[in-house]
Amino acid sequence: MSAEETAFASPPPAIRGIEFIEFASTRPEELGAVLTRIGFRLIARHCSRQVLLYRQGGMNLIVNSDPATLASVAREGEDHQISAVAFQVDHAGRAYERSMAWGAWPIPTRAGAMELNIPGIHGVGDTVIYLVDRLRPFSIYDIDFIYLDGQRDVEPLVPDLHFFGLVQHIGPGRSAQWTDFYAQLFGFRALPAETHFGILPRGTILGSPCGCFHLQLVEPVGDALYDTEWDEQFARLAFGTPDVLGTVRAMAAQGVPFQDNAFIHTEAHGAITAAMSYDVTFELVRHATPPRESR
Repeated sequence: MSAEETAFASPPPAIRGIEFIEFASTRPEELGAVLTRIGFRLIARHCSRQVLLYRQGGMNLIVNSDPATLASVAREGEDHQISAVAFQVDHAGRAYERSMAWGAWPIPTRAGAMELNIPGIHGVGDTVIYLVDRLRPFSIYDIDFIYLDGQRDVEPLVPDLHFFGLVQHIGPGRSAQWTDFYAQLFGFRALPAETHFGILPRGTILGSPCGCFHLQLVEPVGDALYDTEWDEQFARLAFGTPDVLGTVRAMAAQGVPFQDNAFIHTEAHGAITAAMSYDVTFELVRHATPPRESR
């Protein structure tokens, strides 16, 4: 059996969580101010690129305003967009080879001399899905980033706030194709149709094999079917919290507004922020903290 056949026959990689979410931004200062209001703190800058690292608890957000990145992913009229997600896996090299055997599209390396090369594949639209080795003996951020001070741990705004998942807009009738993509490459599974989280139940919900996070696939309906701006993309980041109302109060005290209208309003099981910088919004979902696995 060839190496490619072996990779094809191997099971999906053991995903252990989200390492980071990356935003591409033409206005990094404005986006950074928004992230600060929801509890993140700027802790490091990339050593050679216009890239910033924000952290809160176990969550890492990267704000990438490097011209090369913006040239490849920027969508007209959007100043901030989710451009990448990094999955923690037990063996990144094996996971990447298996993805290639299953037909994933590789991305050209963006690493420069003496920079960490993280394997990645094409995701929805122009996004990237990175594969970060969970078993590495070092932090990936220690290689490429310069810390602003000695404080690298940031207390979360509220206890047990964590990444819940991503909302992904997809084209009409494409739910089955995207479900197969995530199932075949990474072992995600579609949850029963009656399963809902948060306050926006529409869409197909996929659960990660580790049970740590979710993807919600949303097709256009109604007027959106005829909206030429309905692009396939990661549309929104969701945070999980055991106490939505308590988290809303804590964020509101930081100046974070929440949507309150005939269609969307804060409830005990979910809430959505109002746009604080152009169209960037975040979702809160009632969700217990996923178990932490030891390295």
